[in-house]
Amino acid sequence: MLNFNLIVAVCENFGIGVKGELPWRLRSELKYFSSTTRRRLDPKKQNVAIMGRRTFFAIPEDKRPLFDRLNVVLSTTLKATDLPESVLLFPNLESAMQQLEQSELREQIETVWIVGGSGVYKEALISPRCNRIYLTKILQQFECDTFFPEIPADFQEVKLDPEIPMGIQEEGGIQYEYKVLEKRK
Repeated sequence: MLNFNLIVAVCENFGIGVKGELPWRLRSELKYFSSTTRRRLDPKKQNVAIMGRRTFFAIPEDKRPLFDRLNVVLSTTLKATDLPESVLLFPNLESAMQQLEQSELREQIETVWIVGGSGVYKEALISPRCNRIYLTKILQQFECDTFFPEIPADFQEVKLDPEIPMGIQEEGGIQYEYKVLEKRK
């Protein structure tokens, strides 16, 4: 079975967005997102970024589809012609995962990343395919209208990735830290 990881930045109230945008501007966190979701051990393989329709269209036009990753959009209202040719469209997360698993793409995929938004995260967290959450905890409150779902109790923090900066980071007066939570088997 093909598993996936979630990657998300949340503020203290678990907010992840406001009016279709990020509530904060953290260049180093965006670089972390990009490098983490692109990093792979086998250069012949590629990573997948799965996201909802609103998340896809919230990405600045010159940055979408996300470079160097297979982009998958989940939507029941879009048609394939609404998206760039290289972007795959599925009605929900499980249908996307089954298709990726059963297609010739399977041998080319290293890591599948769930990158938002809130509905996709909610569906992902309850899936048996969910492996880890790469969580950037922003140590501040922001006004938000979109939130990350409650993290199930069977996730615990792990220290496993030397690529992840340790301790509290700071940019523009905003403090944050990177955490990795893994689902207990």
